[in-house]
Amino acid sequence: MSDTDTTMNAALEKAEAGVRRMRAARDDRWYPSTHIAASAGWINDPNGLSFVDGRYQVYFQHHPYSTEWGPMHWGHVSSDDLVTWRREPIALAPSTTADRDGVFSGSAVVRDDGALAVVYTGHRFRNGVDEDEGNLQVQCLAVSTDGGRTFSKEGTVIDCPEGFVHFRDPKVWKQDGRWFLVVGVSTLDRRGQVWLYTCDDPELTTWDFDSVLYEAADPNVFMLECPDFFPLSRSGEPAYPGDPDVRWVLVFSPMGATPHGYTNRNGNNAVYVVGDWAPGRPFTDVSPDRPSDSGANYYAPQTFQAPDGRRILFGWMGSFTAPEPTRAADAWCGQFTAPRELRLSASGDSVSTVPVAEYARLRQDTVATGPVSVGLNEDVVLAEDIRNSADIELEIDLDRTTAERVSLLVHATPTGNHTAVSWDSQSGRVWLDRRLSGAGDRGYRSVPVPASDGTGDAPTLRLRVIVDRGSVEVFVGDGEGVISSAVFPPEGPRALVLSSESGTAELPTVTVHRLRSIWEDPADR
Repeated sequence: MSDTDTTMNAALEKAEAGVRRMRAARDDRWYPSTHIAASAGWINDPNGLSFVDGRYQVYFQHHPYSTEWGPMHWGHVSSDDLVTWRREPIALAPSTTADRDGVFSGSAVVRDDGALAVVYTGHRFRNGVDEDEGNLQVQCLAVSTDGGRTFSKEGTVIDCPEGFVHFRDPKVWKQDGRWFLVVGVSTLDRRGQVWLYTCDDPELTTWDFDSVLYEAADPNVFMLECPDFFPLSRSGEPAYPGDPDVRWVLVFSPMGATPHGYTNRNGNNAVYVVGDWAPGRPFTDVSPDRPSDSGANYYAPQTFQAPDGRRILFGWMGSFTAPEPTRAADAWCGQFTAPRELRLSASGDSVSTVPVAEYARLRQDTVATGPVSVGLNEDVVLAEDIRNSADIELEIDLDRTTAERVSLLVHATPTGNHTAVSWDSQSGRVWLDRRLSGAGDRGYRSVPVPASDGTGDAPTLRLRVIVDRGSVEVFVGDGEGVISSAVFPPEGPRALVLSSESGTAELPTVTVHRLRSIWEDPADR
């Protein structure tokens, strides 16, 4: 065993002990039942999403000693079906000069020799203490030969450009026998860019700068974090690099974006751009940048290609800026979205997002079914108490609905608290309103709805709402709009209620499924 591996093993043992101490104090009142979260401590960006040795591997930015962001480690969970998850030992910890202040975000690929190779950002403060004099960030390589459980660090493979203080979050893929990598950059004149690198070395140790792939149009955007670049097929079939029937999607998280109307309302936002690209050619966008998710808590999404060709995504549901009550007393903070499949729209210039088909396997029983008629200014209770998780599907017949607003109230408590998922006929939008949710941040987020969401003479609005103890995700139609937000309801019974305002509502279908826990270990359920 090398000295580098010995040092990291000691750091990993210390981190595991830190998590155990925090886990003993964890409060589960909002701890997710059906979403990935750290056993204890802080979690942010999904990292290293991959499939190796018959299991899906999900890593994440993790601070094992605190509920606040701190020196980043890589936490790890794995699954053989995308819905039942096993906790794995912490995979990476700061242990070298290059990553002494954090093993920052990165991605994983299976090399030709079968090893799982991780390219990540090694982070350190230039003054050794804080960011006052900037960061020094390099791209590093770590390799696993046991299915992603343990890694050996191979050192720096891309140095930091001279004078740059933001240079991070590499995403790697293979195309036409060659390796490619995108990385987020803040230039010397503080413009957010995505750079492209190439590699012909099968061990991924030698990389060459290729080009500036993209620059943010907003001059206030000084950094594009967590870039991801991948193909989606216009035919709807699985898309592979080199397929001529594809569009390329660039996803990134802009820092410094200007709030405007309904967009860029969070301290941390994630957007995507659709365009055309091939090796040796520039990326030509065919769409404006659009929200990857319109919720209040969604950042740093990362994708990977499943063995069957689907493009699967996880995002972080958390915040660096908004108040989150789990930080103060619950010994954990942050979670992931449900796993999602991405598809290219029929027009070829936008992306739809839906829960993976496997998510339905979590359904245990059906507690309410439609059709449901809601009278003038009436409330209809669908379920008296769902404190853990539910998967709710409903349709609103817009031709037979006269209400100005039709709402699904989730986490409705005897104290009057609830989170409202609403169809607003005046604005033509679906809203997620946290004004009465309970603790934490308030505010609302929304997405527009097409004039007709269905087929035939009667337009129908279809919604799917996934509720966990401390989160709500809303999928509109076939995933044309998504709203994901953290919520922190009070203790006690949490009902599901349909509500109409200034009119009546007709819902041909309402189905509420209780969900089982995703955790393999009963201690985490």
